This record gives sequence, C-alpha cells and structure tokens, in this order.
Amino acid sequence: MGCCNSASSAAQSSKREWKPLEDRSCTDLPWLLIFLLFCIGMGFICGFSVATGAAARLVSGYDSYGNICGQKNAELESIPNSGMDHTHRKYVFFLDPCNLDLINRKIKSEALCVAACPRQELKTLSDVQKFAEMNGSALCHYQLKPSEYTSSKASSLCPKLPVPASAPIPFFHRCAPVNISCYAKFAEALITFVSDNSVLHRLISGVMASKEIILGLCLLSLVLSMILMVIIRYISRVLVWIVTILVILGSLGGTGVLWWLYAKQRKSPKETIIPEQLQIAEDNLRALLIYAISATVFTVILFLIMLFMRKRIALTIALFHVAGKVFIHLPLLVFQPFWTFFALVLFWAYWIMTLLFLGTTGSAVKNDQGFVEFRVSGPLQYMWWYHVVGLIWISEFILACQQMTVAGAVVTYYFTRDKRNLPFTPILASVNRLVRYHLGTVAKGSFIITLVKIPRMILMYIHSQLKGKENACARCMLKSCICCLWCLEKCLNYLNQNAYTATAINSTNFCTSAKDAFVILVENALRVAAINTVGDFMLFLGKVLIVCSTGLAGIMLLNYQQDYTVWVLPLIIVCLFAFLVAHCFLSIYEMVVDVLFLCFAIDTKYNDGSPGREFYMDKVLMEFVENSRKAMKEAGKGGAADARELKPMNICNKNQKFY
Repeated sequence: MGCCNSASSAAQSSKREWKPLEDRSCTDLPWLLIFLLFCIGMGFICGFSVATGAAARLVSGYDSYGNICGQKNAELESIPNSGMDHTHRKYVFFLDPCNLDLINRKIKSEALCVAACPRQELKTLSDVQKFAEMNGSALCHYQLKPSEYTSSKASSLCPKLPVPASAPIPFFHRCAPVNISCYAKFAEALITFVSDNSVLHRLISGVMASKEIILGLCLLSLVLSMILMVIIRYISRVLVWIVTILVILGSLGGTGVLWWLYAKQRKSPKETIIPEQLQIAEDNLRALLIYAISATVFTVILFLIMLFMRKRIALTIALFHVAGKVFIHLPLLVFQPFWTFFALVLFWAYWIMTLLFLGTTGSAVKNDQGFVEFRVSGPLQYMWWYHVVGLIWISEFILACQQMTVAGAVVTYYFTRDKRNLPFTPILASVNRLVRYHLGTVAKGSFIITLVKIPRMILMYIHSQLKGKENACARCMLKSCICCLWCLEKCLNYLNQNAYTATAINSTNFCTSAKDAFVILVENALRVAAINTVGDFMLFLGKVLIVCSTGLAGIMLLNYQQDYTVWVLPLIIVCLFAFLVAHCFLSIYEMVVDVLFLCFAIDTKYNDGSPGREFYMDKVLMEFVENSRKAMKEAGKGGAADARELKPMNICNKNQKFY
C-alpha cells in the first residue's frame, strides 16, 4: 500500500501553498484503521450467525421443534419431538399459513417438515390423506399416521382446511401459498389493490405484452440523456439565459396579475355586494394587497440578486462548457454511477442476508405456544444495532468513494496543462490514488454523515410510532428537528464533496481540506449561489425534459398497442427508469461542475498568470477571467468586490497553451 513509505505530514500554516497533484501522502490513517476494525466487526456478526447454525435454519427452514429440514438433527434438551431425522423432508409446511405474526416475527402456526408441498388445494381430510399416500408427504402432526388422518383426533393435529395450493418453487424451502389474500390482515392496502383479479391480470398482461416497447423506451431515455449532456455543452449559454429570463418573467407576471386583481377588486362597486358578504370581500381585498406587496418585494429582491449575480451566471455557463470537454476526455465518467450502484447492490444483498441470519440465530427457547424460537441473549442481542449502523456508514462510504473518484479524475484533467499528457485512464488513476492514500479521508467524511443520519432516522421512527398519540406541540418539535437534521445533512454532503476535491488536489487530511474548501466557498459565495441555483435548476429541467420526452413517446407507442387495454403500469415503469437514468447522468455532470468550480477558485486565488504562476484553467474560463478584468477596469471602484476574487493577470503569456 502506498502509505507504507509515506512520512507523517507536517503542520501546515494557514498560508501554505497549493501544489496540485505534486505531493501524495496518506490522509486520516487512524480513521482508515477504525473503519477496517468496524468492517471486521460486521464480518464477525455474519460469521457468528453462520457458526451458530443460522444459515442452515434460514436456507433450509426448521419446524416448530427446532429440527432443521433436510438433515439429521441433534436432540434439544427439554424440547419434545426434537432430534428427528428429516433427511427426506426438505420443506417447511405451516398448518395454518394465515396465522403468522409478521410484525413481531413470531410463528403462531405450527410448522412441520414435509417431503413435498401441495400443488393443488386440499379441501377435506380425505384429500390430505390421499396426498400423503400418493406423494409420501405427511401434512399432519408427526405422531399421526396417514391412516389416522380421518379420525376424530386429527382435526386439531392436521392443517386448517382448505389447505391452499403452494407455489411451484418453494421460497427458501418454505411452502408459500399461491393465494396472497391469505395475508390480508398484514397487507390490507395491497389486497385492496389486487383483490380484483381482472385488474391485476390486465396490468400484468400489459407489462408482458409491452416488454419490447418498455425495453426500447428505456434505451431511448439512455440515448436522450447522452444527447442532453452534449447539448448542454454547446448551447449552455442559451439554456442558462433562457432559465434566467423565464424566472424573471414568471415573477413579473405573477406580481402583475396580483396587482391587477387587487385593482379590479378595489374598483368593483360595493353597492352590488350583499351585506353579509361585504366583510368577506374586504378580507379578500386585504389578502390580495398583502400577496401583491409580498410578490413585489420578492421580485425586487430577485432582480437585485440577478443584478449582482449576472457576472457569475457567465461563470456558470463557462463551467458547463468546460464540463462538456471533461466528458470528452474522460468518457468513463458517464458509467461511474453504474459501478457505484452495482457495489451498493452487492453490499445491500450481503446486509439483508446477514440480517436474516440474525433473525434465526441464538439458543432454542420455548415461546408462549410451546414452539421453539431461537433468541440471542446477553450483549450479543444488540448486534442488530451495530448492523444498522454498518448499513448507513458503509453505504455512505461507497457513495463517498464515487465522489472522491470523480473529483480525482476532474482535478487531474484541470491541473494538467497539456491535455495530451493526461494518464491513459484518469479514472483508474484516480481510483488508484484513492485506494493508496485517501480511504481514511473517505471513511471519516462518511462517518460524519452517518452521525447526522442516524438521529434523523431515530426521530422519524419515533414520529411514526407516536403518530396520532402525541400532541400538536410535540409533533411540531419532532418535525422541526427532522427538518433541521435533513438540512444539516445536505450541507455536510456538499461540504464533504468539496473537501474530497481539496484532498484530491493537495493531499491534505479531511479537516484541513474541509476548512480550505469552506473558506474558498465563503469567499465565492455569490458564485456558489449562481451555480447551485441556475445550474442545478437547469439540470433539474433536463431531467424533467427526458422523463416527459420518454413518457410522450411511451404514450404514442402504447396507445397503438392493441393486445391490452391498461398501459398505466408500463408507462410508470418507463418514466421511473427514465428519471433514474437522467439523474445518474446529470448528477455526475453536476458533480463535475462543482469540482471544476473549486479548482477554478483555487486557480484564480493562488495564480495570477505571471511567469511561474500561470493559470491552469481552460481557454473558456480564461476568456471569462479576461472579460471580468476588463469589466472591473471599466467599472473602476465599482469592481472592487470582484477585484478581491480575481487577481491581476498576464493574459498575454505566450508560453501558456490551451487545449
């Protein structure tokens, strides 16, 4: 690992120099060790569950007496009917499959190991007896022989009639009834929707009949997302100004309509109004006046903001243009969300599997019904809390790795003067730097997000449990706390992303990088506001455009499909997939723009274009700097605020090249 030969970083002063991509050293090593120890703890939980037999009980299933189906079992102390040989009985069968307490994870129905699940409904005990004789699968209690199934004592020891037909493929060796209405008490909302079999069948047939169209529309959304990214690069100036103008016109139009309505109501003769409604009319007139004044104040503030941000909007346009160039030089950036999603799916699958193991681990104990349950006692019973924290922290760690990878690749592009000298695969080079040097920084940043997310989830759980019980004041306080934690989480996410960029540039630890990034963002607050409003809003409109275009194409194609009448579900599937694809592409675009902005701010802060301190920026950004400097010269003292953001520069340096 690259950290083995790295010396400890010296104390850095607040005025230290930035040396992009020059020195590499390990960052936040203690946090990497903490994260590795935490992951070892996660592995211990999974290993403990498997070692205590939970894996076999989960996969093969077990009966109400602790016997695992499909194998020989050891006898359990003080547990009757335990220690049976179920080598030929591989499936779990519930005598009353509708008597399951899914909320408390308890089995109220007696479970037996059987040789085969019934494929057809058994209406009488004679049918149960016939099934046992033909298939060799006894569905009644172990102490009953098939010849005794029709006797008087069989009613309490045999399954509840009628015995529902089981699915062709048992779920984890469990005989699951085909008729899901059996679980009506646990899924009333679902049953309300699917109780009409004709509607359900039409929806399913609609999806199956239109599978080719759905696939084609999903590919269309993928193509549209790629085309939109190209369009944004070449007509970013037009798109940004269109959005800005629409916002201004919308605010002007809304304000004008409110004043027009107020004037109309004020001039209307009061003699024609019924006396009983006169007070209502006056209240409405007063409300219109308040709305009109508020809209006017909002419009004036919006105009002032646009006036101060008009130069920063030009920077947004330039950054979008350069972001398009980044994707041309680094095309693999487009596929980064898919690799992240694949990693998350693998981890979530492992997490769910381990959670299921935890549900069947522990020692055998009797419950209230006299059946066997497996429970963990002592400190180990809190393992699932550790497991939940692991879900959040490791998921955030994977997402942070994506942010660091993208930041490292874009930083490499920006701070390489001659783009012909870029690494063969900047993405893999960025991943290599991440693994060798900066995993500790990513672990620390993701842990900070976890510390905020866990309390928010706990408050949300408490709010859901107390819904309808707490008073209005408590409900308001809970919602306020949840909202504040959500806002804090979003702010920390944005700051973390910029901290990862600073780490990728100068190889500093998380706290130093976060401090540097925060100072630079504060110094460029108006520019940040312009990028995060105009830019993000434009990308959001791009997502809406792709979803609407794909949905319109879907309506036109599905409308001519005559094999079915209900195409709502296929259209919903297509629109959701289109939004997901557009979000994946444009969120990476947004991330690239944010990284480019921080690189640009650092470049203009520590370089002035003079020999030895040449700019790294692209020609498009250089033109923005030149135009800003000319505007400041023309404005004189009025450009003092911008003069603090852009240092004097030598734009005519002949040794500087642009690509």
